[in-house]
Amino acid sequence: MSDAYLFLAGAILTEVTGTTLLKLSEGFDQASFGAAAVGLYLVSFYCVSEALVELPVGLVYATWSAAGILALAAIGIAFFGEPIDAAGVLGIILVVLGIVVLNVYSGAYAPA
Repeated sequence: MSDAYLFLAGAILTEVTGTTLLKLSEGFDQASFGAAAVGLYLVSFYCVSEALVELPVGLVYATWSAAGILALAAIGIAFFGEPIDAAGVLGIILVVLGIVVLNVYSGAYAPA
């Protein structure tokens, strides 16, 4: 695994953690959670910028955002009691399939 993919993984992890903390900040009423979220977003953007040195922008952004959607939907369901229905499950499956196709099968987004 190249450093670019490690930076992309770091971007995903910090963005997901930051968004979870943003939820816990209760609209910044819990300022420490909000401040931590902002810090993690900065780290996430740095990691994305490093991943973009070697990887195509479409691949990076699609993977970063889709992985965040998947992880945050799971966190919302598991820890915040957010509901999900059949349409939501189908949508998540389609997002995952789209990213698999983009990363595995698309020659247009092969790493540089």
